[in-house]
Amino acid sequence: MNGLAAYLLTGSVIHQRLRPVHHRFRYPVFALRFRLSALESIGKGWLGMWLGVDRWRPLTLKRRDHGACDGSPLLPWIRQHLAAAGLPCDGEVWLQCFPRLFGYAFNPVSFWYCHNAAGELIALLAEVNNTFGERHGYLLANPDGSPIRNGSTLRCRKQLHVSPFCQVAGHYRFRLAECAGRMLMRIDYHDDVGELINTSISGQLQPLTVPALARAVLRQPLLTLGVIWRIHWQAWQLWRKKLPVYRKPLAPSHSLSHGQEPQA
Repeated sequence: MNGLAAYLLTGSVIHQRLRPVHHRFRYPVFALRFRLSALESIGKGWLGMWLGVDRWRPLTLKRRDHGACDGSPLLPWIRQHLAAAGLPCDGEVWLQCFPRLFGYAFNPVSFWYCHNAAGELIALLAEVNNTFGERHGYLLANPDGSPIRNGSTLRCRKQLHVSPFCQVAGHYRFRLAECAGRMLMRIDYHDDVGELINTSISGQLQPLTVPALARAVLRQPLLTLGVIWRIHWQAWQLWRKKLPVYRKPLAPSHSLSHGQEPQA
């Protein structure tokens, strides 16, 4: 993605439940995508008045919100996990997430785009948080380690309890595509019966500049508070529709899993 240090994504999230009742919603969002090797340069110049890394600004990236969650550097952490999975760990890694906005953020899922030295996408880490303070990372790659192309489908078994209206069973299917400043990430959840939930994140990717960032914040000054509020609002809507509620199981004993879910 050229030599830039960060991009702004402006778009929307669509979520659709297929059964036992149909339930669909769509919300506008914006997110930031950071090149981890260039984090120290992001807070310089006029942009540094709006955006900081591990220091208070209207928008902030906190290292302790990601990776090992202890404030340590993110790039060595992800490269260690790539190497442990037998994947190339010598390329650029980009982290896409909601930044802290006026000190607060909740990221249902953050995406780490991991490239090899040739610039090819070879792995995707989906870092999932639930509203119970638990987190799990799904490290996704092609079984043969080949580059991930537009339209590739990556699978993993569900490990983390996310919604009280879904059991910890079945698997996720991730499909991504990017071209000409546009991105799409689709996540389909399949339980033991079949396809249950479709989620997509899509929008425009543009270089992160002060005017673009200011417009995004002015349009959605309560973005991060809105994320958590909307999660609970939609849960209440599902409860009103009398969907069965499942007890939360224990969190997985490991914080990261990788490997492909076999095709049905």
